[in-house]
Amino acid sequence: MFNEFKTFIARGNVLDLAVGVVIGAAFTAIVTSLVDDLINPLIGLIVGGVDFSGLSVGLGDAQFMYGNFITAIIKFVIVAWVVFLIVKGVNRMMPKKVEEPAPPAGPSDNDLLKEIVAELKARPRV
Repeated sequence: MFNEFKTFIARGNVLDLAVGVVIGAAFTAIVTSLVDDLINPLIGLIVGGVDFSGLSVGLGDAQFMYGNFITAIIKFVIVAWVVFLIVKGVNRMMPKKVEEPAPPAGPSDNDLLKEIVAELKARPRV
């Protein structure tokens, strides 16, 4: 069982996934800082000093923090855009797959049978 686990972990796709998760977590911290420290203040300047993180609506004892939701949407859009750009760049760098041309279509079964019959008829009878 230990050897099977070792083989499973050593497979490339598991290691790739682990690296992706770690890089994704680090990238999330960068995007959070970008949104919280740069984009939200910039948007606040444009719309008159509104801080999204403080926006909320109270309904009874419940507090709906829709400003945090707006911030999360901004973060998501930035992450999605960066991932799109990375995938697009990687796809551009990867060599194009050259599709092999399909083999030329050969004679149909009927054509082959007709040729066989013609050859049999052309043979001298013994």
